[in-house]
Amino acid sequence: MRIRKNEAVLLFTALLALAVNAAAQQPRAGNAQIETRAAAAGLEREFRALVERSTQPAWIAWGVPVVTARHRSCCGVNISDSDGWSNCCTSCRLEGKGGERGQNVTTGKVQLEGPRWLFVLVRAEGRAVTRIQSYTEECELDAGGLPFFVLTGVRPAESITLLSGYAAATGNRGEGRAEREEDGKRVNDAALTAIALHGDAAADAALERFVAPSQSARLREKASFWLGAARGRRGYEVLRKMVREDPDERVREKVVFGLHVSKEPEAVDTMIATARSDSSSRVRGQALFWLGQKAGQKASAAITEAIERDPETEVKKRAVFALSQLPKDEGVPLLIQLARSHKNPAVRKQAIFWLGQSKDPRALAFFEEVLSR
Repeated sequence: MRIRKNEAVLLFTALLALAVNAAAQQPRAGNAQIETRAAAAGLEREFRALVERSTQPAWIAWGVPVVTARHRSCCGVNISDSDGWSNCCTSCRLEGKGGERGQNVTTGKVQLEGPRWLFVLVRAEGRAVTRIQSYTEECELDAGGLPFFVLTGVRPAESITLLSGYAAATGNRGEGRAEREEDGKRVNDAALTAIALHGDAAADAALERFVAPSQSARLREKASFWLGAARGRRGYEVLRKMVREDPDERVREKVVFGLHVSKEPEAVDTMIATARSDSSSRVRGQALFWLGQKAGQKASAAITEAIERDPETEVKKRAVFALSQLPKDEGVPLLIQLARSHKNPAVRKQAIFWLGQSKDPRALAFFEEVLSR
């Protein structure tokens, strides 16, 4: 069968695209004893077999689609689209002298597009998992000469199920040994981060399980952050329900931060409603604090309203501080107004203090006016 020239070009282009896509699904690992294995029989089975063999240190890696092109994860730092793509770490040493992680290498190379793939890396040693890390496809990894097993054909839901066991683990980590306890927490947190960055609906379901009242407060708080930071609309809806209904004020405080990092426009309105009506003064104060990091008329109006109406002096003081965190053209005039005429002495005192910290010429002029009377 003869193939026409244009058909040959199309065929070559298709094969090239497949090759490029396959390469993108492999981590860029160097200085490693790389061995590729298919996970057709299931991730859990292949993964457990490799961990059981790990009398010496080894890395186990697999790839899944990343949640959106708005997140990059390189050398342990997660970066959103608002941070831009330039000057990000592009090379990372997984191992260093004495088993400690080595120095990361940053470049000024600008990444024009966001990543499509997330690679989960698990370090196993002594038949146990000692570290979990996640990276996006542009990161060049130096494995320090260790065995590096790449599992192919991993389904995202399987990956999330496996990682969930580590994210929620709370078992005995060494009879109170602080160092081992901290190592366990790092594994918990890294597994949770990797789950949050999976581009699959199973990640939403997992995070929703992690914020259930039956889970530990620590897991609930950290999962609430990732619901806001990485899970879009569905994550926001979960947080909105939590901040209204969760009985634990410590958890609601953390939920407010999750709302702060959410990209959903309604998140600001939910924070304002929390600042107005939450039963806990701590939660109201926390909502005001994070509103202070938001520019705009809605935020400043909610903060000034709290100064006037909230019954707790401590909440009023947090609101004054929140004004000091607004852009100076918004915050300084409001602080001057409070310092000049507010009826509550504690509010006036706080306003004067934060004006002094602002180093703004308008604040200096106000102080000169007061001193000259």
